[in-house]
Amino acid sequence: MRLSLLLLSFLSCTLLYSQENTNTNLFRQLKQELPTPNSYRNASGAPGHAYWQQKADYKISIELKDAERQLHGHETITYTNNSPDVLNYLWMQLDQNVRSKDSDTHKIGNSSLSERASSRQLQRLEPDFDGGFKIEAVKDATGNDLKHVINKTMMRVDPPNPLQPGESFTFQVKWWYNINNTREIGGRSGYENFQPDDNNVYVIAQWFPRMCAYNDLEGWQNKQFLGRGEFTLVFGDYEVDITVPADHLVASTGELMNPKQVLTKAQRDRLEEAAKEHIQPITIASYDEAEERIKTRSTKTKTWTFHAKNVRDFAFASSRRFIWDAMGVPMDDGSTVMAQSMWVKEGDCLWSKYSTKAVAHTVKWYSHYTIDYPYPVAWSIDGSMGMEYPMICFNYGRCASDGTYAERVKYGHIGVIIHEVGHNWFPMIINSDERQWTWMDEGLNTFVQYLTEQHWERNYPSRRGPADKITSYMGGDKSRISPIMTNSESIYQFGANAYAKPATALNILRETIMGRELFDMAFKEYCERWKFKQPYPADLFRTLEDASGVDLDWFWRSWFYTNDHVDIAMTEVKHNKLSTGNPDVEKDLARRNRDDGPRDIGTIRNENIERLADKDPSILDFYSQHDPLTADAIDRQRYQQYMSTLSEEEKAMLKDDQNYYQISFENKGGIPMPIILEFEYEDGSKEVERIPAEIWKLENQKVSKVFVKQKTVKSITLDPFLETADVDRSDNHYPPRPEISRFDLFKQQRAATENGMQRAKRAKAKGS
Repeated sequence: MRLSLLLLSFLSCTLLYSQENTNTNLFRQLKQELPTPNSYRNASGAPGHAYWQQKADYKISIELKDAERQLHGHETITYTNNSPDVLNYLWMQLDQNVRSKDSDTHKIGNSSLSERASSRQLQRLEPDFDGGFKIEAVKDATGNDLKHVINKTMMRVDPPNPLQPGESFTFQVKWWYNINNTREIGGRSGYENFQPDDNNVYVIAQWFPRMCAYNDLEGWQNKQFLGRGEFTLVFGDYEVDITVPADHLVASTGELMNPKQVLTKAQRDRLEEAAKEHIQPITIASYDEAEERIKTRSTKTKTWTFHAKNVRDFAFASSRRFIWDAMGVPMDDGSTVMAQSMWVKEGDCLWSKYSTKAVAHTVKWYSHYTIDYPYPVAWSIDGSMGMEYPMICFNYGRCASDGTYAERVKYGHIGVIIHEVGHNWFPMIINSDERQWTWMDEGLNTFVQYLTEQHWERNYPSRRGPADKITSYMGGDKSRISPIMTNSESIYQFGANAYAKPATALNILRETIMGRELFDMAFKEYCERWKFKQPYPADLFRTLEDASGVDLDWFWRSWFYTNDHVDIAMTEVKHNKLSTGNPDVEKDLARRNRDDGPRDIGTIRNENIERLADKDPSILDFYSQHDPLTADAIDRQRYQQYMSTLSEEEKAMLKDDQNYYQISFENKGGIPMPIILEFEYEDGSKEVERIPAEIWKLENQKVSKVFVKQKTVKSITLDPFLETADVDRSDNHYPPRPEISRFDLFKQQRAATENGMQRAKRAKAKGS
């Protein structure tokens, strides 16, 4: 198809929009969706000049009673009111009460019976574990009783006098509770019992009554702990004495203050050596030493003292079964972070090989992409789970009985360590509100986890991050998909919504919308602004725009406030060339198109029918024999006259013989995204064109774009690098490309139980 010269200027600079239009502008600014900027949080996304936050300091003494599987404690809390408000009462979190028999968590859970049920399922129907805090006393600093009211997982404490701005109040709480078995009851902390030696591994968290957050956006955090939405906490300093059986090893938030009283001389010497730069971790307490402690089982106790500054929480682990190694991670400021692990022999094949290296790797690369790790230690503990706290996390990874492990277990082990150690940044330092917005810690952390995993080894099998890994979720049943901006307790498909989709969104911003340089600069700015402070979603959204100079309101709206998905279709491709005006060229082309083109079925079948002209040629005249698609002298004269009217620039355009490809697109999924096209030419070369998402700013559903190419296009691919999370790629190719899938002949087989290492051993044995 040829275009007249008069259309050239119009097509080369104008988008051809569909006549369809909707009244919804996907590029309208976020206004009412975000809180109004003020002196506490300004319009740029930074803390305002009057930003404030509360402080809670703790002095705690606890005893772990191994035989009874109980924790007994006494704490002195100094709460400082840095707000401009007068506080008539204080609120505390009693997270252990989620396990009490009358917990709302038990009451609100859906339940049903089937023909078969496990003991754990039955126990959940009518819990018999006596969980929850047993509060024995709440007193002021001088020992006088304080009025207090327990409301499920929260406790209100009334000071004798209202707490004025700038004042501090010191009070005491005494408590104890039964520690839950994580293998039977579950939970983010508890103990795991090992048979036949009947020893326990304790990973202890949410173990003390702690202050609720009070801030400028929410006032007191007053959402009950139901088990999913995690924690909103206050920074402070901790002094903690932990009394445990004398042969236990303890790992904890903070620095160990009394190593001479709890560690052997050999262990202290090994720690000193480990602080030096090494490629391999140094063993602090060996496998054989753990075996010896298991056999002897001390009846005495030791008290381990830890101090931690400017942390929002505190956790620890304790067991005589622990193996321990460590290595120093040198930081840019000259300090050394001690990366350390403790694990049990059942996980030795993995933990001795990977754990501490994964901790050190995480400290290095999270510091690179966010802010420098500010704490002196980073622990990974074998708790057969995945959970995080300041400076310490509980992870999983166990070996098969023969000491081998599956590939899935290996990368799950490395991945969970990177993820949980990464939580030191989100939310332990950049202190987001987990109770309200799970995605602000899990999603941001999963994103940096993906970046860090890719620094581990080539082709690391990351589960989340790349755009194509979210398509099956985003294109699914909308009735079971929540917008990201949904409270933690109300999210459908929790992992995909709070972890994967936000991580993918940030990765798309980095790779496709903003580019790595702009994104990395803006993301680091967010981390610097909000380290040791409490950001909310608007602070992230505004900072990334402010620090990059990129308007992203359309992106936040579509990715975070809706459950729309990405599905952009390439609906039509028209190939045009500029008419030369030369009749010898144009008429010859038209004649060849006619002669080589398809013929209708009637013409084909009438090829040999009887015709009068065959018997009586006299009926044929000029028109019967003349081909109008043959150039004559008059055509050539007119062409010469036409050429004489053209400028040299217009003549050059005719000589270039460019190809004009008009491509139409449809936004089927609702989310506007950049249009990325890869053109493959007939000579085998390729070229990529990137059109910003703003091409959809006037038309939400259908747009058209003309591309001028010197070469002839062989094929066109939309989203060639899988970077926009397009859920349906069947309409992303020109010419259309059939997608072939294979199906298997079904035959019932017993599932394989051996891992890759075991299979390799068996194959080697057969080969020999």
